[in-house]
Amino acid sequence: MKVFIAGASGLVGSNCLKHFTEQGWDCVGSYFSYPVDGTVFYNTLEPEHKDNFDIVAYNPDVIVHCGALTHVDKCETEQDESYEKTVQSTINLVKVAKACNAKFVYISTDYVFDGTDGPYQETDKVNPISVYGKHKLEAETHAINELNETLVLRVTNIYGNEERGKNFVARIVQQCVEGKKLTLKLPYDQYACPTNAWDIARAMFLLLRDSKQGIYHIGGTDYCNRVQLSLRVLQYFPHIEYDLIPMSTEELNQPAPRPLIGGFVTMKFNREYPEFLFGNVDSFLKESLT
Repeated sequence: MKVFIAGASGLVGSNCLKHFTEQGWDCVGSYFSYPVDGTVFYNTLEPEHKDNFDIVAYNPDVIVHCGALTHVDKCETEQDESYEKTVQSTINLVKVAKACNAKFVYISTDYVFDGTDGPYQETDKVNPISVYGKHKLEAETHAINELNETLVLRVTNIYGNEERGKNFVARIVQQCVEGKKLTLKLPYDQYACPTNAWDIARAMFLLLRDSKQGIYHIGGTDYCNRVQLSLRVLQYFPHIEYDLIPMSTEELNQPAPRPLIGGFVTMKFNREYPEFLFGNVDSFLKESLT
């Protein structure tokens, strides 16, 4: 299997590149603004860029699109940039996938739902309430409509190992390792299922191996709010000083509205892969801190 992974310097993309390569697949991963070892340059917003890796010449069987503007509040205030990096980048890569006759994989989110009655199954009605969610839904819909074999993985609250350590769990761990006092103002009313990027990569590998298509919800075994998630991490650092300030989403007054009761029911994936065991924050921390 030959796979091109756009956004391989990020959290999900880097884990996919690592796992797929370890499984013996021929993989090329790209970066745009943040180069890492073993990746090539590719600008999804400018397919004709002179420095772009030649995807068509590589002729992959699969193109995985992990790139997007994931800063939810910035998407709300910078809507043109959100559209370009989430929707237009997908439109451009879908065209390349057509030229290569390649399967397309899109990484989506639980923000395509309004968060009034989650956790959600794939058959539940979508109703995004933020610009980020609307653009992710537009991108996944475009891919599905244009390419019959599109595979969409909706994921949420992703954490795990990555070079930049930008994810929520990694940032808390890093500050604790450095001995810094933490001040955490976190919503107690936003629920989701934190998911290890390594599990997303493992699940995607199985789905691609078995030529699956359509929408799959992928989520870890935890279901919690951000306050509970931070306390789960902090318990591994009993000597760290911190101020934890639980707040409602309304009190936080964030630019973008959030789905409050989000996350996923992963019944579809679990039915097809009953022996697949998703991890949780505890298993990740125990392994990472050993």
